[in-house]
Amino acid sequence: MKNIVIFLLTLAVFSCKQNPAETAEHKEMVASHEAMETAHESMTAEHNTMKDNHDEMLNAHKEIEDDSLHLVMEKQHSDILSKHQELIDSHTELLAKHAELETKHTSGEITLEALKEEHEAMKAEHEKMEKEHQTLKVEHTKIAEEDKKMMQEDAEKVTVEE
Repeated sequence: MKNIVIFLLTLAVFSCKQNPAETAEHKEMVASHEAMETAHESMTAEHNTMKDNHDEMLNAHKEIEDDSLHLVMEKQHSDILSKHQELIDSHTELLAKHAELETKHTSGEITLEALKEEHEAMKAEHEKMEKEHQTLKVEHTKIAEEDKKMMQEDAEKVTVEE
């Protein structure tokens, strides 16, 4: 009888312990991670578009002789690209930390409370990075539009001079 009681107590203890990966909090974190990855893919695609635009700008500026305004614009655009690349690199690191957090929780290495705390901090950092991305995107668009306007003005000057 004593063995049956010990067995039942042991069974009760182990059967009550929930798989960490099955908790609502863990599932929410996994969904959040997927959203972060989607945002990262979007950031990366937009960065590639920005780089293509920068290359186009540099090629278009080759036709202009020593125009300091265009050189300043190229520098501003290059600076935005550098900041954006740093942002993407930081976001890549954040994604890796977030994936590690998932693994730690699934394996039982960290508690649910630690998961919640770290996840919320990472989520806040991700949101901050998304805002920075939007700011850089707006700055990029502004510079691209200014450059386009300047190029049109330059073309009109050439037409008037001829």
